[in-house]
Amino acid sequence: MTTPQNLSAAVIHRWPPLSTCNFNSKPPKTLFSTSHLRPATAVASTIEIAPLDTVVSDSLPLKKTFFVKNCDEFEDKKLKFGHFVHNYLIVTIRALILSQVTRIEKADKEDVLIPIGLGTEEMEAVIMVNVLRQAGADVVLASVERQLEVKLSGGTTLVADVSISECSHQIYDLVALPGGMPGSVRLRDCKTLEAITKKQAEENRLYGAICAAPAVTLLPWGLLKRKTSTCHPAFFHQLPSFRAIKTNLQVSEGLTTSRGPGTCFQFSVSLVEQLFGESASTKMGKFLLMDTDDEVSRKEEFNEVEWAVDHTPRVLIPVANGSEDIEVVTVVDILRRAKLDVTVASVEKTLSVVGSHGIKIVADKSLKNAAESIYDLIILPGGNSGVERLQKSRIVKRLLKEQVSNERKYGAICSSPSIFQKQGLLQNKKATAHPSVVSMLDSNTTVGSQVVVDGRLITCRGLSSAPEFALAIIAKFFGHGRAKSVATGLVYEYTK
Repeated sequence: MTTPQNLSAAVIHRWPPLSTCNFNSKPPKTLFSTSHLRPATAVASTIEIAPLDTVVSDSLPLKKTFFVKNCDEFEDKKLKFGHFVHNYLIVTIRALILSQVTRIEKADKEDVLIPIGLGTEEMEAVIMVNVLRQAGADVVLASVERQLEVKLSGGTTLVADVSISECSHQIYDLVALPGGMPGSVRLRDCKTLEAITKKQAEENRLYGAICAAPAVTLLPWGLLKRKTSTCHPAFFHQLPSFRAIKTNLQVSEGLTTSRGPGTCFQFSVSLVEQLFGESASTKMGKFLLMDTDDEVSRKEEFNEVEWAVDHTPRVLIPVANGSEDIEVVTVVDILRRAKLDVTVASVEKTLSVVGSHGIKIVADKSLKNAAESIYDLIILPGGNSGVERLQKSRIVKRLLKEQVSNERKYGAICSSPSIFQKQGLLQNKKATAHPSVVSMLDSNTTVGSQVVVDGRLITCRGLSSAPEFALAIIAKFFGHGRAKSVATGLVYEYTK
């Protein structure tokens, strides 16, 4: 007879494991019935965990003296102590199974580290994080600064997920460095990041860099040895001449490099392919609207009017939780490069908003405060949940109504043209939108181009078309010369 003292040993050693497990079996009538031990044993035999006897003996909240005492009382008071043991074992085994399932789900995800520092190029950081998260990677945005809130090269402030010090003992499937100055220098001077990236290379795991980072960060660390690479044209001369290649994307034995913000979509999709395969990268390219047919023009203009003003153009971009982070950051970055005065305003109660893929962006002002000024152009970003929140904002509705009645410019990207449609701001206008919402627009309104300008209205399909949208705005305010100059710095092919 099995005594209480050796019950835990009996769980594992007395009865062989069964091939099935029934957690819904009725509890035994007596403490020493073995019926409640068989299901637990079956589970223990199918997952890699600590032996069940160890688990039970370590975790059962009863001392042996208490156990014996209550067993003695069991016959007299008819206590259903066996029912308690049965239920406790079920809870314990279920918890162990859940932990194993969680580990399996975690193993299916690829872990990615993207570090940022003061002056990092925001387009590159945000595009990489956004695309890789959409592909299914578990992406950590880490600050190499003392604080998580980091101001990037174009003036956008992001809030990192963690400090780089918290990443030193983690293993990543990919470490990808954005460029920008002085951001690339800040990354280079971070000893923790250097150690992480060197270990990544030594253990033959993926690593990559874009823009200035290959030359400014990886080269001093000795991580370009025997590798072909590329970088931003302004830093290309620093690369070893016999292994430097003037190409938008270069993959060399685990190292992937690219040239700049204008090539970051291609760079990010390449990383997706290396992590998840060709099928995943093809799907991602379609999602980002990178598979646009040659027949689809980049830009069309109707009812041409002059946009030039006698002062620095002022632009307002309202943002909300769920706004498409790629579109917000890309448009802001490019417009500021052309010296437009851009204000990012939060419709939320706080300046910090969480973008469509978990990237925390700190706005310049609250929309309430920003609404006290007059703007030459108001732009609404996309992102389904963000668009819903913008649409509910009374301030946004009022500003748009005033903008149109005063013959000032207004624009929308991705899914946000639907707001204009509902407010009657697309009457007798040509426009475009993301394919998922274009059916919501009047059939006489829609045009298939990436960017459509109609008088003082400008709209865009979104995502990978965002650079084209921003450059079209620059061209309307300043002319093609400045737009082309900005495009050159982005390493983006510009056409009139």
